[in-house]
Amino acid sequence: MHTSTKNSEEVLQANIIPFKPEGEFYFSKGVQAFRKREFDKALRWLKRASELSPKQPLYKCQLSVVYTETGEYHAANQVLMDVLADFGHEYVDCFYLIANNYAHLGLFHDATKYAKEYIQKAPEGDFKEEAEQLMSLMDIDEESDSDEDDDIEIMLEEEDELMRYQESAFYYLERQDWKEAMIILDDMMRLFPSHITAKHDFALALFHHGDQQEAIDLEEKWLEQNPESLHSQCNLAVFYHGKGEQEKAEKHIQQLLNVYPIHEQQKLKVAGTLSQIGYYQEAYKRFTGLKKSKLKGHLSYYKWYSISAYNMGEPSKAISLWEEGCLRHPSLSEQGGPWESS
Repeated sequence: MHTSTKNSEEVLQANIIPFKPEGEFYFSKGVQAFRKREFDKALRWLKRASELSPKQPLYKCQLSVVYTETGEYHAANQVLMDVLADFGHEYVDCFYLIANNYAHLGLFHDATKYAKEYIQKAPEGDFKEEAEQLMSLMDIDEESDSDEDDDIEIMLEEEDELMRYQESAFYYLERQDWKEAMIILDDMMRLFPSHITAKHDFALALFHHGDQQEAIDLEEKWLEQNPESLHSQCNLAVFYHGKGEQEKAEKHIQQLLNVYPIHEQQKLKVAGTLSQIGYYQEAYKRFTGLKKSKLKGHLSYYKWYSISAYNMGEPSKAISLWEEGCLRHPSLSEQGGPWESS
C-alpha cells in the first residue's frame, strides 16, 4: 500500500507543470491595476513584464503611460526613447506620447517637434487629432518675420534650455552624483545668472563633494546679501551640522523652525533639511503636511520622510515609504535604508 501511494505521488509530480509567469501575465496584471488607478501596483507589474519580455514595445509604452499619469514625465520619456532606440521609428505612437510629456514639462519647442514628427509619420494615426490640438495650443508662428515674434521665440528657446538644465541638475542632485551636478550647475550659473536656485544647489554639491569651507563661505556671502534666503538658511544648517559646529548650525535651524513656506518644493526643502540635521520630530510634522501627489518625482521626499518616520518609532511606515521610493526611483536603494541613519 505504501509503495502504491509513493508511485502515485511520483506520477502526479511528473505531470505537474510548474507555474512560471511570463511577460504577458504581468502585463495583464499591470493593465488591470492601471484601470483601477492603482498606479504603484501597475508600475511594479509593468516593469516586471518589460524585464521578462524586453522585445515587447507595447509593455514599455504602457509603462510610460503610468509614469505620465503620475506626473513623472521625464521617466516616461526615457522609456519611450528606449523604445524608439530599440525598435526604430515604426512604433510611431511614441512620438505623440513624447510630445505630450514635453508639453507638460514646459518644453514647448521639443513638444512641437515631436508632435510634427508624429503627424508626418502617421498622417491618419490614432492620435492625429490630439497631436494637432497640442500644436495649436503651442502655436508658434515660425514664418513670422516680426521682431516681436522673434523675441518671443528666443525667449521660449531660452526657457526650454533652462528647463533642460534644471532637469539634468535635479537628476544628479537627487542621486547624490555631486561631481556631475556641479558641472551642470556651473554652466547654469554662467548662462542663467538670474536663476538663484542654481548657485545654492552648486554650494550644496560643492560641500558634499568635499570643498566644505568654500561652500560655507559662498553661502555666508549670499546670506549677507539676502538675509531672507531660505536656501542659504537650509544649506548653512546642513553645512555646520555636518562639520560638527552645532552652535553655528543652531542659529540657522531656529530660523527654519519658524518658517512655513507656501510652495510645496520649499516645504520639502525645509522638511528634508530638518531630517538631515536630526530634527526628526519637526521634520516628520512637516512631511505629513506635504502633498504627496506633487512630490512623487522627488527621490529626496521618500528618503528623508522614511528616515524621519523610522526615527519617530514608526518602522512600518518608514519601510513602506522606502519601498515605494525604491520602486519609483531604483537608485534610492543604493543610498541605504532609514534603519542605517539612526
